[in-house]
Amino acid sequence: MEIQKMSPQEKALLDEQVKIYNWETFVKDKENGRVPKQALGKEDFLQLLTKQLAYQDPLAPMEDKEFIAQMAQFSSLEHMNTMSQGITKLGGDFSRIANLLSGSEAVSALGKPVELFDGETTVQGVVRAVTRGDDPQILVNGTYYRWDQVKTVFEE
Repeated sequence: MEIQKMSPQEKALLDEQVKIYNWETFVKDKENGRVPKQALGKEDFLQLLTKQLAYQDPLAPMEDKEFIAQMAQFSSLEHMNTMSQGITKLGGDFSRIANLLSGSEAVSALGKPVELFDGETTVQGVVRAVTRGDDPQILVNGTYYRWDQVKTVFEE
């Protein structure tokens, strides 16, 4: 089987068809409010791979090594996305646990003398009230302070 080369006229016609396709696909869509994506996802990767396999040259098919490398890249990308989602969720869980522990510590200081820093001023007094929530506060000497300002809690 002999492979024929394109004539200059055929090449010019093909170039013109590509320009028209690009204009219709990208420029026209942009004018109508459609904006192309800036990043490729896993669906895009699978579509590209499928098209690549469908339109490959039957006389020179894609080598196994290339195919395996692309699948490995895809698999790595999937695992990285899954890990990223897990780490994000785990970060939120740690934050909630830290808030619970902080609130529990503040409650346990109720009625005890504390030393805290308010800017450059050191304040000493007894904890008379504690608020609950993500950022617990304590009432010392008639003023509410954030729990994270407390440096020392003393025995009664």
